[in-house]
Amino acid sequence: MELLTIQHQDFEMIVECTKFDDIWSKAKNNIGADGLHSTYSWSEGVSSVILNHCDGEDVSIQNGEQAPAIFFDNADYPIWVEFKDYVKDAQFGSILQNENEKFTFRRHILAGFLNYGNEVGRSEIQLIYQVGTETRRFTFSFEVLSTKLNYHEHWKTIIEDIEREYRMLSLDYMRRTFHGFSPDTSGDTPEIIWWSVFANEQKKFILACKSIIDRPRHRLHGKASYKRADRLTFIPSCIENELAEHRTDSAHLYRVEESVQTNDTKENRFLKFALGQIADKYEVLKKRIEAVKNASDVMKEDMQATLAMLKHLQRNPFFRTVGNYKGMNQESLVLQKATGYSQVYRTWSLLRRSYSLNDGIYRLQTKDIATLYEIWCFIEVSHIVKEKLHLSDEDVDHRNRMEMNGLFTWDLGKGEHSRILFRKDNVELAELVYNPKSTERMNSSVGLKDLVVPTVPQKPDMVLQLTKNDLQEGMKMTYLFDAKYRIDGKDKNGVDVPPEDAINQMHRYRDAIYYKDYQSNTLKKEVIGGYILFPGDGEPTEVAISKFRKTIDEVNIGAFPLRPKDQHNRQLLEQFIEELIATKSQETISKVIPQKGTFVDVGNRVLIGLVTNSSRKGYLQSFRDGNATLYYTGSHFPTTIALQDLHYFMPYFKGEGIRDVYEIVRVRTITSKEAKQTDEESADDLRLAFELRYFRKQYADIQPINTSKMINYTFIDTTFDELDEVLVVDKV
Repeated sequence: MELLTIQHQDFEMIVECTKFDDIWSKAKNNIGADGLHSTYSWSEGVSSVILNHCDGEDVSIQNGEQAPAIFFDNADYPIWVEFKDYVKDAQFGSILQNENEKFTFRRHILAGFLNYGNEVGRSEIQLIYQVGTETRRFTFSFEVLSTKLNYHEHWKTIIEDIEREYRMLSLDYMRRTFHGFSPDTSGDTPEIIWWSVFANEQKKFILACKSIIDRPRHRLHGKASYKRADRLTFIPSCIENELAEHRTDSAHLYRVEESVQTNDTKENRFLKFALGQIADKYEVLKKRIEAVKNASDVMKEDMQATLAMLKHLQRNPFFRTVGNYKGMNQESLVLQKATGYSQVYRTWSLLRRSYSLNDGIYRLQTKDIATLYEIWCFIEVSHIVKEKLHLSDEDVDHRNRMEMNGLFTWDLGKGEHSRILFRKDNVELAELVYNPKSTERMNSSVGLKDLVVPTVPQKPDMVLQLTKNDLQEGMKMTYLFDAKYRIDGKDKNGVDVPPEDAINQMHRYRDAIYYKDYQSNTLKKEVIGGYILFPGDGEPTEVAISKFRKTIDEVNIGAFPLRPKDQHNRQLLEQFIEELIATKSQETISKVIPQKGTFVDVGNRVLIGLVTNSSRKGYLQSFRDGNATLYYTGSHFPTTIALQDLHYFMPYFKGEGIRDVYEIVRVRTITSKEAKQTDEESADDLRLAFELRYFRKQYADIQPINTSKMINYTFIDTTFDELDEVLVVDKV
C-alpha cells in the first residue's frame, strides 16, 4: 500500500507499508484518532507531497503542516526513490551504518526499507546524491508514533517522571529518532548534551569564525617610533624644544607616538580561546563516537570534515597577532551584538548551559520507548510502595544509582546497585530492586542475596520484598513485576490483553528462582507471585473482572494495565500492593497452593511457659541469654493443651514477662532426675520436655503479661495473632 509520494526536482520518492490498515486500526483503538497526527517538513526542491491513505483519497500537505501519521513503531516501510537520469550516485544518509546498508542504488533507483523498532519521536529520511560534481542532500522530517501510547502526551509524562528521579537517565545516543529540548536554569551539562547542541550549531559557528577572520574588529594602539626631522609629517608640541636644539643635526632621531590598528582585542582573544576549546572537545568526543560499531561512514565523513575545518581555522595567520584570553572585566557589546562575534559567543554560552527535556529547538536522542516504560514502571511501583507504607522522603533509602553505559549515557544500576529500602524508625519494611540477574553464582553484585537459580539465568524487571515479623523475624515475602511494552489485542469486553508469553514468563520465574538456606544447605521456594505491567487500557470495572486480573486471586500470576495519566486503572495496582502490605505472613503462606501429596502447615500456635530458677545449674540464665535448648514442665501438664499442634515456645520470667521465641523441635518425656540433673530418686516422676531452637526476639524488651490468663499460673496456650491480648496494657 502506497502511503506517501514526494515529487522533487531530482527524483520521486514513494513510501509503502503492506499492513498499514491493521497498524492504523490498532493505534486508533489504543490511542484515538486525535493522537495520530504528525508534523511533516522537508528541504528545498519539492513540488508536491501527497498522502495516499486518508480514507481512500489523495491529500496534498504543505511544509510544516500537521497531517495523519504514517510512521509507527515496529512496522516495515519499503522506500523507493527514482532519480532523474542526470543523477549518477545516491545513498541513504542515516547515522547508523546498518540502516544505510539496507538501501541499494541501481539503475537510478535507490531502494530499501525502514523499521524503527521501539524508537518513537521525530526522525528524518536523508538522501545524499551526486549531480555532476555537486553533492546534494535532501531531508524529509516526520514523527514516528507509538501504537500503544499517545506520543504527544504519554511519552512526555514518562520522560518528566524519569527525569524528576534520575536526571539525564532518559538520554541515549545513535538512535534514529530525536526530541526537542531546551535550556534549563540548573544542573550540569553532560558530554552528550554538549555534542547534541554543537551538532545544531557547528555550521553557524564555523561561518561566524570565517566572517570574523575576513573582517576582524580592530582597535587603535599607540606605538612609539624614532624618526629624523625630515621624516616627520606632524610636529607634536612636546618635541618643539628638542627640534630647535638639534636643528643643525640632520641625523638626530626624535621619539614620537603613532596610532596603529591591532587585532589583539579582548573580543579576538575570546574568539581564539573559544575556537581552541571547542575544537579540542570536538576532537576528543569524535574519537569516542567513531569507535561505536554501528556509526555510519556518512556520519564519520561529516565529523572528519567538521574537525578539519576547526583545525584549519585555528592555524589561520590571523591568530598569530592575537594574545591569550584572560577573561573579561566587563560585558562586551561587541560579543553580544557584532556580526560573527555574537554567534561565537552564543554557541560558547549554549555549550556551557544545562538543558532539560522540555520542548525546544535542540535535538536530543533518548532511550527506546520500551526501556523508558520499564524504568517508569519501576518508579511508579516505588512511589506506590512508599505511599501505602505511609513513609516520608527521609524513610526511603535510595541505594540505587546510575551507571555509565558506553560513550556518555547512563543506565539504572542493576541488582544490588538499584536497591531502594523502605524503613520506619530504623525498621526495614520493604525493598525494591530493579533488574536483578539471578544465576547459580551466589551473592553476585547484580543478583539478590540468598536467591539462586540452579538452571539458567533469570532477570525479572522488578523484585519487591516485603518484610514481615509476625511469623518470623525479618521474613521476606517476594513478588515479581515485569514491565512489557506490548499489547495482545482486546478481549470481548474491550479490555487490552497482556502478551501471553509474558504471563508464561511469570510462571517460569516463580518456578526457577529459589531461596538458598545456607544453614541447612537446602533450596526452598521463594517467589509468591508474578505480575505483568503493560500499557493497556479499558474500563476499570471491566479490567477488575478480566481474566488476567482474576488469575491473580487464583494462582498469584496475572497482570495490571499501567499507563501515564490513567489514575483509575492505576488504583487497581495501588489496592493490590496495599493488600500485600497489610496481609500477615501466616495468611499469605497459607494461601500458597501446595504441591500434590504434600501437607503445608503454617505454624502459628505458641506456648507460654513459666521458667523458674531450677536446681539445674544455669537453667534460668540460659533462657535469659537466648541459649536454652530444653524446657521441662512440672509433674502435671494441662490436658487441655494439644501437643501435636504446638510450634513455638516463649519463656515467661516470673514477675517480669516475655520476650524471646523458641521453635519446638521435638516433645518427649523425661524423669525428674534427668530434667534437674540431680541424684534425687523420684519413682514415676515423669515430665514433658520440649527440645528447643532459638528463633527470634518477639519484642525488643521484656513485656509484662496478664498472669490471670495462665493455666495454674504456669502456661498460656495462644497464637501469634492473639499474643498482644495477653500483654499488660498500661492504663493512662
